[in-house]
Amino acid sequence: MADERSQSIRSRLTASRLTASRRQVLAVAALAPVLTGAPTDARALSGPRDRALVAPVTTKLSDWADVGEALGRPGDMRRFMYHTGLPRQDLTVFSQGIRIDPALALGSHMSFVRYADGSTLLMGDSVVTERELQRFGDVLQQHGIMQTAIHKHLLAHEPDIWWVHVHAHGHDPVAIARGLRAAFDRTGTPPAEPAAPSQPVNLDTAAVDAVLGVKGFPDGKIYKATFVRRETVADGPLALPPGLGSTTSVNFQPLGGGRAALSGDLVMIADEVQPALMALRRGGVELVELHHHNLMDEPRLFFVHFWAVGNAVRLALAVRRAVDTTDVVPMPGPGGAA
Repeated sequence: MADERSQSIRSRLTASRLTASRRQVLAVAALAPVLTGAPTDARALSGPRDRALVAPVTTKLSDWADVGEALGRPGDMRRFMYHTGLPRQDLTVFSQGIRIDPALALGSHMSFVRYADGSTLLMGDSVVTERELQRFGDVLQQHGIMQTAIHKHLLAHEPDIWWVHVHAHGHDPVAIARGLRAAFDRTGTPPAEPAAPSQPVNLDTAAVDAVLGVKGFPDGKIYKATFVRRETVADGPLALPPGLGSTTSVNFQPLGGGRAALSGDLVMIADEVQPALMALRRGGVELVELHHHNLMDEPRLFFVHFWAVGNAVRLALAVRRAVDTTDVVPMPGPGGAA
C-alpha cells in the first residue's frame, strides 16, 4: 500500500513538472513578437495554461489626450506605455539622516497600455503618507481600481510613507483616469510642474554604467538604470509589454565625493529570490521589503527593495552581482514602469 502511495505521489510530481515546463516554453515563445514590435493579433500569443494572451498594441501620445485631461497631468510615451509621473515634491522625507530626493523613491507612476481587443490596462505605483493611505484606498475602491500591494520602499523614515500598487482593466480608460484623479485629490500630491532639463549628475556615471552593464539615464539629480525580465510576463489574459510590472530598478542619489544613496528593487522568480538576497547582503546592501506587486502575474514575480549608502561604483558592483542571479536584460533609457 505504501509503495502504491509513493508511486502515485511520484506520478503527480512528474505531471506537475511537465506542466510547468510547458508553461515556460509557451511564455518564452510569446515574447518574440512583443520585443521586436512585430504586428500581433489578439489571438496570436500563446500563453501560460495553453490559453491565448491578448497582445499590447502601439499607440501615439495623441491617442491618450483624453486620459491626460481626465488625470489632470501630462504624460509621455514609453514604448507601448502611456506614462504619467506624479512626484511628491510636497514632502520632506528623511531616511537614516538623508533627505530623500523625490526622484529617488517618492514618485508615483501610472502607466496605461492599449490591447488588441480594445481594452486598456492600468498599472501603477502610488506614494501616499500614512494619514492619506486609507482615504486614498477608499476612493480607488469606489472607482473599481484595485490595490494589489501596500508596502514600504525605504527603511526607517519620517514622515511615514506607504507605496500602493494599483491595477485596473476595462474598455473606458477615461473613467479609470478620473478614478485615479479622484484618489490623488485626496492626497497632497501637487499639480504637475514643467519638466526641467536634466543636469549632469554628480557621479562617475560612466563607471557606474560599465559596472552595471547598462546605459543609465538622469532623472533630475538622480541617476537610474533599468533591467527587464527576459520572458513574457502575463497579467491574467494579457501579455505585458517589456518593462511594465517586471523591472529591476537601480537608483543613485549623489551625496558628494563619489558617494551615493542607493534605492531600488530587483524583480525575481521564486528560484532566484534566495541567491539575489544573499548577493545583496554580501555586497553590504540592506534589504527593505520582499513582496509581490501584482495579483495575477505569471510567472509569479517577487520584488526585493534595497538600500545602501557608500561609494557609487562599489554599490553598483554589489547590485550587479545580485542582478546576475536573475534572468533579466538591460533596458537603456527610461523605458520601465511600475
